[in-house]
Amino acid sequence: MFGKRPDGRVIRDLEPMQKIMPYIMKTRTDSMNMYEDTFACKPMDAYIKAKEAEGIKLGYMHIIIAAIVRLIALRPQLNRFVMNGKIYARPKIWVSFVVHPTLQDGSVGTTIKLCFEGTETILEVAEKINEAIEKETTKRVGENGTDKLLRTLMNRIPGPFIKLVINTLMWMDKHNILPKAIIELSPFHTSFFVTNLKSLGINHVFHHVYNFGTTGLFFAMGKEQRIASVHHGDQISPQKHMGFGMVSDERFCDGLYFALSLRQLRKFMQNPACLEKPLDAKVEDSI
Repeated sequence: MFGKRPDGRVIRDLEPMQKIMPYIMKTRTDSMNMYEDTFACKPMDAYIKAKEAEGIKLGYMHIIIAAIVRLIALRPQLNRFVMNGKIYARPKIWVSFVVHPTLQDGSVGTTIKLCFEGTETILEVAEKINEAIEKETTKRVGENGTDKLLRTLMNRIPGPFIKLVINTLMWMDKHNILPKAIIELSPFHTSFFVTNLKSLGINHVFHHVYNFGTTGLFFAMGKEQRIASVHHGDQISPQKHMGFGMVSDERFCDGLYFALSLRQLRKFMQNPACLEKPLDAKVEDSI
């Protein structure tokens, strides 16, 4: 309303149905779609083993984040968000996720937010993820910017005023006057959020997308399980699959676009090696 946003531009070339949806479904929790699937682990395990022989350590989370970054680079409508009835396109691709120093009770997690151009290879994505995790765990000194911001809000502002402050920040965000510094630190202003429940040994969940911020996609990785699969033509045997859950804000692109995008994501997960080739340029959204 009051100006341009630092994290997106308004999409004006929209069909009437797309334009009206944010006014019918006013919040992200009102417009959540939930999708559940599994990914075969065999291709990922083979790729991880091949890279390990080259001295490169990768895991499922590296693969899925790299795959989603590439997917968004090719399918730009996934990188949109809704604010105050308008649909915006992000200039870059952001991912947020939480890491814990240990997996024991009492371990305090910290949120990492990374920015990608969309042209990166899986190895470049993995290197950036590893550097960020190492910085926030084994090499951590003090708090990162996000933690400092949250601690300031919770410790320096009297309890009765916290609700007022949060409501004010949400109002500023709604009217495009939230400071760029806060948007850059906020893990809730992101293209997608990922939670790795596989590392905890539990199945995936359908995690809500937040009404604060701009998150429109939330991906959850679950533990591996054996399910009957057809292979070699007509043979059926139990194969290891990773559980996968996604919650999306359906207002910024239609179901067909989501369906075709998820089909492409499956192809990346079945052949992670294809992500080693850099993308010349990401596909730009419409004006």
